[in-house]
Amino acid sequence: MKHAAKAAVSLLLAGSLALLPSATAHADGIRAQQWGLSALHLDEAWQTTKGRGVTVAVLDTGVQTDHPDLAGNVLPAKDMIGFGAEPGDRTWGRHGTAMAGIIAGHGHGTGNSEGVMGVAPEARVLPVRVILEDGDPARAKARTTRGNALADGIRWAADHGADVINLSLGDDSDSAHPEPSEDEAVQYALKKGVVVVASAGNGGDKGDHVSYPAAYPGVIAATAVDKYGTRAAFSTRRWYAAVSAPGVDVVIADPDHKYYAGWGTSAASAFVSGAAALIRSAHPDLAPAQIKKLLEDTARDAPVGGRDDSRGFGMIDPAAALKAAARLAPKRLRPASYGDEYFGTGPDHARATSSASDWAAPLAGSVGAVLLVAGVILWRSRRRPA
Repeated sequence: MKHAAKAAVSLLLAGSLALLPSATAHADGIRAQQWGLSALHLDEAWQTTKGRGVTVAVLDTGVQTDHPDLAGNVLPAKDMIGFGAEPGDRTWGRHGTAMAGIIAGHGHGTGNSEGVMGVAPEARVLPVRVILEDGDPARAKARTTRGNALADGIRWAADHGADVINLSLGDDSDSAHPEPSEDEAVQYALKKGVVVVASAGNGGDKGDHVSYPAAYPGVIAATAVDKYGTRAAFSTRRWYAAVSAPGVDVVIADPDHKYYAGWGTSAASAFVSGAAALIRSAHPDLAPAQIKKLLEDTARDAPVGGRDDSRGFGMIDPAAALKAAARLAPKRLRPASYGDEYFGTGPDHARATSSASDWAAPLAGSVGAVLLVAGVILWRSRRRPA
C-alpha cells in the first residue's frame, strides 16, 4: 500500500456516541455537574482573564455555530473533507461541538446560568473539519481520499489566526506511526507561535499504544483523570504525557440541544486547550514551549517523582499557571523537533500489497476522536425562535 493511502487508512474515530434514555435535570443542574470548573480553580483564573482575544482552532467533525452555549463565539468554518454529512444532520458536528463547548462555552439563559460553561468562555472557536463522525456513510470515501486532511487543517489554522490548536483525536492503532506531513504541520504551527494540544489516547486498557498526533514533539499531550484526580483506566500511558485534565463524567453540549456525560482523553485535551487560551490571552507573547512548561510546572497533585506516563506532571491548574506566567519574559521561538527529519523512527516503508486487516480496525477517514459519550441525557436546553 502506498504511504499516502496508509495515512488515510490509519485515521480512525475511536469513540462512538451511544445515547441512553433521557433523564431530565433542573436547569441549574448542568452547571452543578461540571465538576471540572471547580477542580481547575477557574473562578480564580477568570479574575485575570476569560480568554478574550484568543482564537482556538478546533480540528474535529465541525462545530454548531448557533448552539446557545456557543453563539457569538464561533468563527466561519473551514472544511478539509468537502463531503459527507452537513450541518443539521445527526452525523455532523457532534464531537466537535462537544469539544468547542468545553473550550469556549459561555452558557445561556439569564446571566448565562444555564448550559455548559467552558474554560475560556470569551475565546473564539475556529472550526476546521478534518474528520467525520461515526456513522457518516461517507467515511469510507474520506479514508481513501482525504488522508492529508489533518496536516492540511493544522497548517490552515496556523495561517488563519489560530493561537491554540485543539486536536481531540488520534491514531493509536497497532499500525500507528508518525506521518511526515503531520509532523511537519505541527512543527510549522509551533514555529508560528501556535500552541498545539492533543489527546493522549484511549488505549489504557488496550495495550497503551502510542498515539499520534499526541506523540509529535512540542505537542501538549493530555491524559484523563476523574474527579478524584485518579487516572482514568482508558487513558493511555506513554512518555509523551504532559499533563492531565478532567476526562470522566464531563458534561458536553450536543447539536441536538441536549447535554450528555462524556468520557475520554478527547475531553481532557479540550480542557487543556482552554487553559492554554487563558494563558495566551493574558500573556500573548509567550512561546508555545513556555506555555507547555507553565502548565507542567504549575500542575497539581504531581505523581511520585514529579512525573509519570499516566498523568504527566499532574492536573492542570490554570490559576496557578497565570500567576507564574506573570513572572516570565517571552523567549524566542525554537524548533520543537529533536533534530531529525521525522519524530521517532519515521514513516513506515511502503508495502506492495494491502490486506483486509489494514482496513478493518480503522474507522473511515477520521482521525480518532477519543471521546466516549454514553451517559444519560442530562438536560435539553430551551429552544427559542430567532
